[in-house]
Amino acid sequence: MTKPVDPMRSFVGVMSATLVLEVIVVLLALPVVAKLGDGIGTWQGVLVGALALALLLTCAFLRRPWGRWVAAGLQVVMIACWFAVVALGVLGLVFGLVWAVLLWMRHDVAKRMAEGRLPSQQATPSE
Repeated sequence: MTKPVDPMRSFVGVMSATLVLEVIVVLLALPVVAKLGDGIGTWQGVLVGALALALLLTCAFLRRPWGRWVAAGLQVVMIACWFAVVALGVLGLVFGLVWAVLLWMRHDVAKRMAEGRLPSQQATPSE
């Protein structure tokens, strides 16, 4: 008999992929800082790089219960960066909505799992 698949493990993969995609998009803000900001070598460029690094490092902690909240907190930090680099604030709003949906979906699956309503928890009719 095969071991049932844990649906919560799949959320770690989805959240990691979202963070990696977010790192790529945040790094694409560097040309914006170079053209419209003070330049890549200034505090704005360092801010973009540090935020991208923090997002990437957060991937390692998503298996921990507090890891997903660190990732969500980084979205708040990105929105707060609106005053430094407007592009980061806009990205923070967009990815904040993505994270809100991910966390809502995870909560919904956890609730259904606790109630025993997931398809993998249903008894199969014996043939």
